[in-house]
Amino acid sequence: MPDPTDEAVPAPTVRRVDEAHRYEILVGGTTAGLTAYRDRDDQRVFHHTEVDDAFAGQGLASVLVARALSDVRASGRRIVPVCPYVAKFLDRHGEFADLVDPVTPEVRHWLRERLPQ
Repeated sequence: MPDPTDEAVPAPTVRRVDEAHRYEILVGGTTAGLTAYRDRDDQRVFHHTEVDDAFAGQGLASVLVARALSDVRASGRRIVPVCPYVAKFLDRHGEFADLVDPVTPEVRHWLRERLPQ
């Protein structure tokens, strides 16, 4: 007899939401987290990643960022990791190294001008 506490956890899905400048990860239809970006010429500048506390400890941020970076690769853009989580992820996942541009003072200034205070 199946164990009722052994319910299948739905696989997370990731979607890009261009009008909100972010990728979202959903679990069972609920938004569990996001990684936010702004596009600068051929660069996608990632500046913030978060996972809701209710979904913490499930590895969702890693899934989210991996899929977002794969989408950037498919689009032909470059990655600028202003977000500390994205930068740390890239340090551990060399398969994206060919897409990474440095975080420069110019990029930081450009980003500050575009983000709400």
